[in-house]
Amino acid sequence: MILVTGAAGKTGNAVVKALAAKGASVRAFIRRPEQAASLKALGAAEVSPGTFEDAHALSLAVAGTRAIYHICPNVSRDELSIARAVAAAAQAHDVKRFAYHSVLHPQIEAMPHHWAKMRAEEMLLAAGLDLTILQPTAYMQNLLGAWRGIAEDGVLRIPYPADTRLSLVDLDDVAEVAARVLTADGHVGATYELVGTAPLSQTEIATAIGAVLNRDISVEAELVETWETRARASGMGEHERATLAAMFRYYARHGLAGNPNTLRWLLGRAPNSLAHFVAVRDNSLTPRQSLTDRRPS
Repeated sequence: MILVTGAAGKTGNAVVKALAAKGASVRAFIRRPEQAASLKALGAAEVSPGTFEDAHALSLAVAGTRAIYHICPNVSRDELSIARAVAAAAQAHDVKRFAYHSVLHPQIEAMPHHWAKMRAEEMLLAAGLDLTILQPTAYMQNLLGAWRGIAEDGVLRIPYPADTRLSLVDLDDVAEVAARVLTADGHVGATYELVGTAPLSQTEIATAIGAVLNRDISVEAELVETWETRARASGMGEHERATLAAMFRYYARHGLAGNPNTLRWLLGRAPNSLAHFVAVRDNSLTPRQSLTDRRPS
């Protein structure tokens, strides 16, 4: 039995599905009982409801498992304390095998959620676990948050300049690697950067999307302050808004660049391209999301 924490989110869903596809028995740790049916449909053998703050619920979730894939809620201010609680539950039940879902370049202090993951990595490295750390770059799936503008207006709207270069990765590839490192030998002690593309400018991203959709897609950059105004109006919490705004400002200055070689080696094939991602999902994409729904990986 492999426990996946944060299983109800998009990353958790993908990891549960990938593990089940490899024949693993998966227990999904979820916050709300009504999320159970969708996790069972993805292949979870068991679901365990509770919160990271509830030590008893976390203990019940960990009991009887042989490995844990830990995913913290996005941009959580409690990243370190949550990781510490999950590690303590693992230690209490003598569950040694532990994989942590981190982020590409967690050492960047200017992005608070990256820096929080670095502190969690530091704690886990000293916890006596058989640890693997996965560090994915920004998901291609994050583009779905801007799909309304792409589908309706032919415009990719972003809160940083058009020449900002970001390496992307398909979440499906990330989930495949997550399943592999917990179902195959040889990955204990490893830290893997998971990057699917060379750094792409936003213009290059728009061109790639347009080539698949057979239409011209332009790029419209807006001020971070404009994005923040809309984020507040949508009800986004202040911590999340400030964290994402800091990320956008860092992207504008430095981008986020990685190298696909490690992911290519882990998969035994080329990582999914952006064109592949768009083509596979073209029929299912809808304009139901807005830019304020954008979330980091």
